[in-house]
Amino acid sequence: MGLVGKVAADLLAAMKARDELALSVLRMLKAEFQKAQADKGRASDLTEEEALASVRRLVKQRREAAEQYEAAGASDRAKEELSEITVLERYLPAQLGDDELDALVEEAAKKSGAASPKDMGKLMSVLMPLLAGRADGKRAKERASVYLDSSAR
Repeated sequence: MGLVGKVAADLLAAMKARDELALSVLRMLKAEFQKAQADKGRASDLTEEEALASVRRLVKQRREAAEQYEAAGASDRAKEELSEITVLERYLPAQLGDDELDALVEEAAKKSGAASPKDMGKLMSVLMPLLAGRADGKRAKERASVYLDSSAR
């Protein structure tokens, strides 16, 4: 069963369990899948990668909204956004730990020849395909920046 099918099955389970949070998040995710399908056209179904991209996009939106709510002093709304993220993250691949991410940053630096902070663009262009959604781009950039700063010295 693909991601779209798993979400549909989990939506049904959430309805039966009367889990309001999961129900609202899964309905939102299902609508996102339908929107992506409509944008793509009727001829073919969503691929796993397209479905994962939809989930990642929703997680990113929720994270940004939570930051804005927190900055505006609406911590209760920020908590709601963060709880929605926990439901969405069930459908993403496991995230890389710092050690694994650092190893990939080092590998990408060797492949790209990046040796100083001014080579960040070259490093990130090689690193992001290696991550394949297993690490947030912001977090990857932070780890890459630390690596380039230390190797420049």
